[in-house]
Amino acid sequence: MDTKGYFGNWGGAFIPEILHETFEQLKISYAAARKDPAFWQEYVDIMCSYSCRPTPLTYAENLTRHFGGAKIFIKREDLNHTGAHKANNVMGQGLLVKKMGKKRVIAETGAGQHGVATATMAAKFGFDCTVYMGEVDVKRQRPNVFWMEKMGATVIPVKDGSRTLKDAINEAFRDWVTNIDSTHYVFGTACGPAPFPEMVSWFQSIIGQEARKQIVASHGKLPAKVYACVGGGSNAMGIFQGFLDEQAVELIGVEAGGKGLQSGLHASRLCGTDATPGVAQGYKTMFLQNDEGQMLETHSVSAGLDYVGVSPILADLWEKKKVRFESATDDEVMETLDLTMKMEGIIPALESTHAFVQAFKEVPHLSPDDAIIINQSGRGDKDIFTIAHAFKDPSWQEFIIERAKEYEK
Repeated sequence: MDTKGYFGNWGGAFIPEILHETFEQLKISYAAARKDPAFWQEYVDIMCSYSCRPTPLTYAENLTRHFGGAKIFIKREDLNHTGAHKANNVMGQGLLVKKMGKKRVIAETGAGQHGVATATMAAKFGFDCTVYMGEVDVKRQRPNVFWMEKMGATVIPVKDGSRTLKDAINEAFRDWVTNIDSTHYVFGTACGPAPFPEMVSWFQSIIGQEARKQIVASHGKLPAKVYACVGGGSNAMGIFQGFLDEQAVELIGVEAGGKGLQSGLHASRLCGTDATPGVAQGYKTMFLQNDEGQMLETHSVSAGLDYVGVSPILADLWEKKKVRFESATDDEVMETLDLTMKMEGIIPALESTHAFVQAFKEVPHLSPDDAIIINQSGRGDKDIFTIAHAFKDPSWQEFIIERAKEYEK
């Protein structure tokens, strides 16, 4: 990142004047933390004792046998506290909030995992917490909303626009402008105005640091390929940073193909042809937008991948051809989820399953002497309503009907 917050042609900090001082304070606090080994050690210690770091690297023996080709390893961020990689970022930002002396945190969330993680962090550190979530996502991620509220957070459904993640971000920024003295915005992914993309990526780099050591210990050498799903990009940046300097390791980001790239119902920015450069929500990147710069509606079976933009760091790596981007359709995701559950007893989140789709397409063509890593960024129990509906499970439908009758009594 240069001094103005750019990664090549992407990034920056397009913020209102009222937030200038707040961002300067954040930059100073973040820069001091980066230079202080004691801060990183405090961060690692709390992630080890409060969360589940280091998360395991699981050898998927049954899937490896099924596909042939390279050995399949899965980085288990689903075993992190709150069920996803999101805890890495929020606990790090929580430590910064304590140093800045603020008492309130706000966040946006799509799939709800970042909201749950932020509510968890706020409960542990004693912060007031408000989470903004698109009304559509509130409905399809009700279990996560329940847990946020039970941990003391106020969840505000956003009814503007497409009522998804981008609209939740807009509302969170409006809140921050109004409450800058007391409040820190815990941005959930490697997007937004500088220093958020770099800062979030730094906290998530713990994934790649661990995965690099683990694959060498288990496989004896570095992997041939590393796969991660890409919404905003924080889990991908997390694991990719362990291998960015290795030319022999190919990095693959997998976006939401939705109903197909030709359908217009997807969220593929760097894989498809519908995205163009633009500036929104405080930074410059590739956005799904029309000729007038109005953001397009997106679609994905996974609530966490339907964002209109993408990390400026990933846009830079894409432009420099250091990361290859692919997409996975909703149908492919459901088929792959079904296979993974039945063969390994592992339930990846719908977001994470996008990475599995592409990995399964490519792994049979690799040598048995090679290995790949799939970053399982989260667990699928948060998606139970969406998954059960997609599978048209009759017993689940009967259960929902019966429970609804009980609530009516």
